[in-house]
Amino acid sequence: MDFELSKVQKDIQKAARKFAKGEFDKELARELEHKHEFPREICRKAGELGFLGLHYPREYGGQGYGCLENVLVIEEFCRQDSSIGSAAMLCGFAAETVLRFGTAEQKQRCLPPVAEGKAIFGGAITEPDHGSDITSLATTAVVDGDHWRINGTKTFISNAGIAGNYMVLCQTDPAAAHRGQSMLLVPADAPGLTVSDLGRKMGINLTPTGELTFKDVRVPLANLIGERGKGFYQVLQFFDESRIAVAAQALGIAQGAFDRALAHTRQREQFGQKIAAMQVSQHKIADMAIELELCRLITYKAAWTFDQGKPDSVLTAMAKCHAGRTAVEVCDEAMQKLGGYGYMADHDVERCYRDAKITELYEGTREIQKHTIGRALTGRLQ
Repeated sequence: MDFELSKVQKDIQKAARKFAKGEFDKELARELEHKHEFPREICRKAGELGFLGLHYPREYGGQGYGCLENVLVIEEFCRQDSSIGSAAMLCGFAAETVLRFGTAEQKQRCLPPVAEGKAIFGGAITEPDHGSDITSLATTAVVDGDHWRINGTKTFISNAGIAGNYMVLCQTDPAAAHRGQSMLLVPADAPGLTVSDLGRKMGINLTPTGELTFKDVRVPLANLIGERGKGFYQVLQFFDESRIAVAAQALGIAQGAFDRALAHTRQREQFGQKIAAMQVSQHKIADMAIELELCRLITYKAAWTFDQGKPDSVLTAMAKCHAGRTAVEVCDEAMQKLGGYGYMADHDVERCYRDAKITELYEGTREIQKHTIGRALTGRLQ
């Protein structure tokens, strides 16, 4: 792997940084969080400038770039503001399932509006009784004439209530367990689909998280995404890409917290000297910088490997696991450096701290990532 970003990649990085600095106002972020409101106008502008669909082909409203370029944008957005950046990253959550497995008609219907910032997408995978165990699903879809009829409940769904379409993982062949799962495209206005907001979370409160209930929801047979019975495996392939995005989110949040802690350390005086001159401060800053650089290297490598057409589930799991832990630890140390100031609700580091934790939870918990890594390294033991 070439560790030097290309000129184009550096230009994308620079443009994302400039946009975020100009549009991500921290007072607005606090106001939106207080209102539990999605930053629609910012996401619309980001879409108009091509940041949201960067990794979509041009024929579907994108820029034709890859996972690494998308990582660079996510990192810069979350570095500038953890809440707005996270919301922007989630605008097209799970739309990659349509991009990778959908028909040309499905792609044309769903992807351009998301890329242009005019629509939001959602993925419905997790269920109340099964959590991270997606080998077991209670949500079913049966053929009913020329339609699928869906019944069940999905929970912890990002963009619930604001998405125009959802990818829903369903059990289409109960006798086949996870080998009988399929992905279906369900419009938000489908009769029988109801949304319940799960309320305020610790962080990422600009993005709603809710529960979807399907009661005899009917969608055309043509709304099958990919192959029938391959949904479980398609979701795993989606995770190989989406978890890299979460690693980039974690990296950006951590870098933003570090930037603020470093600036504070350079200007703050205690006991008659700059605290930056104290060895304990220098060592803490060094530790944080080391972890950030390691996080960046593994995240970029995972994205680069994906772009080479060789997605690596173990590398992706390592990137997400390490980046999530780094984000939590760096934000914790950043708050420690700011002392009481960092603990105040009107300070960015406090919000970074709260927003960071989700990166260890969604898209597979830290334990799930370690399970993926450990099983791959040890093999399937009897």
